[in-house]
Amino acid sequence: MFLLYSLLFFFSIVYAIADVGTEKILNIKDTTTPEVSVWNSIARESISNFFIFFIWNLIYYTYHYIEHNRRQELNTLKLQAVVKELELKTIKSHINPHFIFNALNSIRALVDENPTRARSAITELSNILRSSLKTEKLETVSLEDELSIVNDYLALEQMRFEERLKIELQIDEDTLTQPVPPMMLQTLVENAIKHGISKKEDGGTIRIISDFREDCHELIVQNTGQLNGHINEEGFGVKSTQDRLNLLYQGKATFTLTNLTNNMVQSKISMPVLTQ
Repeated sequence: MFLLYSLLFFFSIVYAIADVGTEKILNIKDTTTPEVSVWNSIARESISNFFIFFIWNLIYYTYHYIEHNRRQELNTLKLQAVVKELELKTIKSHINPHFIFNALNSIRALVDENPTRARSAITELSNILRSSLKTEKLETVSLEDELSIVNDYLALEQMRFEERLKIELQIDEDTLTQPVPPMMLQTLVENAIKHGISKKEDGGTIRIISDFREDCHELIVQNTGQLNGHINEEGFGVKSTQDRLNLLYQGKATFTLTNLTNNMVQSKISMPVLTQ
């Protein structure tokens, strides 16, 4: 900063000397002002020039400072967008292999017991994979499309559990067009069966609820079971759901996992009401 002021002062003097010298050489006089000495004129010109140069530099550096900050902010936003996209792709890449592994285990359980049902189960799985491939590059899909995948998955699991698995749907038709993260509901249903129904000798109930509450779309999965006072926040279903909601809705969506009763667990997602 001291160097800048020194340069401004130096060039102010040089410009003043050149200006006053030119006037003297060309004999240019301002007859309306009283006669002053050369050094007096140079001093006055230097001070005047210094303020002019200072204001010009202030405008110049202020403009470039603002422009630099604007570009830096834009680059930061671009970087955040890239990171967000990569994180979403990473989460999605974990969802499909995780689901396929559990689905294949379900089919394997049917192969020796009932080959006909196993073939039907393979058909159901192919339907699910076809649907998931269509939504792979999307951040959101309609609830109706998501429910289609869930219904195929439940049909597949019902072949394994038979009468031990009861399914209840309470879907407000107005919510069917609401956008939801793809495979998220399916992940919650999958975890409800894995950690709830499969651990009960008599099986249990899976209940899916979709409704509007004030300005939010609530998506709820209830299942027979108990949390036993511990929630594994690093578990695949819990972590992937929380991460995707944070990335997509920037803190405006919530996910809770609680004991609804002494024999019923509830997973609830609350998202802003949006148009697809």
